[in-house]
Amino acid sequence: MTPKGEESSAAGLEERITGALVGAAVGDALGGPVEGYSPDQILERHGGRVHGIVGPWNGDAWRTARPIAPYHKGDGHVTDDTLMTHALVRVYAQVRDHLDAYAIAEHLVPDLMTTPRWIPELEAEALPLQRIFLAEKWLVARLHYGHVDPREAGVGNIVNCGAAMYLAPVGLVNAANPAAAYAEALDVAGAHQSSYGREAAGVFAAAVAAATAPGATPESVVSTCLTLAKDGTRAAIEQVCEVASRHGDFEPALGPLREAVAPYDTVGPDYRAPSLGARRPSRLHSIEELPVALGMLLVSGGNYRQAVLGSVNYGRDCDSIATMAGALAGALGSPVPEDWSKTVSEASRLDLWEPARTLTEVAREIFAQDVRRRRAHEQAFTDLGGTGCSD
Repeated sequence: MTPKGEESSAAGLEERITGALVGAAVGDALGGPVEGYSPDQILERHGGRVHGIVGPWNGDAWRTARPIAPYHKGDGHVTDDTLMTHALVRVYAQVRDHLDAYAIAEHLVPDLMTTPRWIPELEAEALPLQRIFLAEKWLVARLHYGHVDPREAGVGNIVNCGAAMYLAPVGLVNAANPAAAYAEALDVAGAHQSSYGREAAGVFAAAVAAATAPGATPESVVSTCLTLAKDGTRAAIEQVCEVASRHGDFEPALGPLREAVAPYDTVGPDYRAPSLGARRPSRLHSIEELPVALGMLLVSGGNYRQAVLGSVNYGRDCDSIATMAGALAGALGSPVPEDWSKTVSEASRLDLWEPARTLTEVAREIFAQDVRRRRAHEQAFTDLGGTGCSD
């Protein structure tokens, strides 16, 4: 394992953005085929822990085993986490500035419902809207058909990780500025989520921004999250990461991490049969995915392979957990295994590196605009008789 901070100090902006976006996509693809199952079920199905890319849970019967969701999860196919992340990158490429809830209504929603794209799990070109989960379809229903104020459109949706899972780009355009990433993500996520689902989106974006900072470590990322997070989200991160700090390998950590997050998670012990209070607004609860992803980042010491494999073998919503853990480890500078990224790119028929090139260019443009705006504010404040700034 590379010592903590060593990879981080060597990687520049382009490498961090590439690591985060490619890392998120690969984590998503590895977690997809075992999503919704427990660690014990995964162990039995695969005759041991998952150590890389595996096939569908139901093998060749993947088309018919789950008729309501006939998706080819596995064999290196990314899921809706990556489809939404890449869609958000396209929005940044259009706007070329910071985003808000209105940008989601004006750009992301049309992208989802008007432009056919290759959908790996459907093995066909289709509108992204036809693949995303109901909680993400909410965006189209509320913003396009309901004409709801974008800043309030997330209210009423089930509270889940649907917004958080694709907000790594917000952290990346605010690289090394977690507070700005948190604020922007809360605005963006307001179109999609409320309560602790929206809070998780803000904290995840902040975590990604913190991970890009020179010299960042898993511990510094978690510390930043605890500084910004509110209510149940903060409590869940604190409890999970305290437990994670006692482990240096994911195998013995799987059970304790679940026990630590369980009091804050509203889904309940049976992931496929949510409890009565599941996914309802609360100041006391948290989504499960973000605290566990941060926990796996600590357990692995920031090592990409171990953070993602720990997330995958945790089960439950493990494609989103591995997406988040992969983005964070990649942003820290831990390399994504080339055999994994090559297989995922080829199997999904997606150029995993193009969104990173695009977002790097856009992030630099946005930073230049931020500098000009800040300088204009400094001058205006000085002209008002405020304290002048030194060059």
